[in-house]
Amino acid sequence: MLLREMMSGKIHGITVTDKNVHYTGSLGVDLALLEAAGILPNEKIQVVNLTNGQRMWTYALRGGSGTGECVLNGGMALKGEVGDRLLIIAYVQADDEAARAMRPKVVVIGGSDNRRFEVRES
Repeated sequence: MLLREMMSGKIHGITVTDKNVHYTGSLGVDLALLEAAGILPNEKIQVVNLTNGQRMWTYALRGGSGTGECVLNGGMALKGEVGDRLLIIAYVQADDEAARAMRPKVVVIGGSDNRRFEVRES
């Protein structure tokens, strides 16, 4: 069976609020933003740093809901700085019929505190 890899959810323009090289890894993100984009804690994500062009793979770590946090942890902390803007993208594999019917959620951040956002369908 043919499977397509499709974007299932995205957070566009989130600002890095902190970084911690000594944490064991991942990207900590405000739980409200993860939920709005349909991204689960511990789900594999692609992270694109819009400030420096770095692209990384990691997993989403649940941050405090409503905090606006976006924390680069472990090796990720070497790929960006506080104030950088990121894309966070999750993907799923779907058969052709399901892929054509998908309507991924795109969370567009409206400010540098990551607390104002709009949810759109892709």
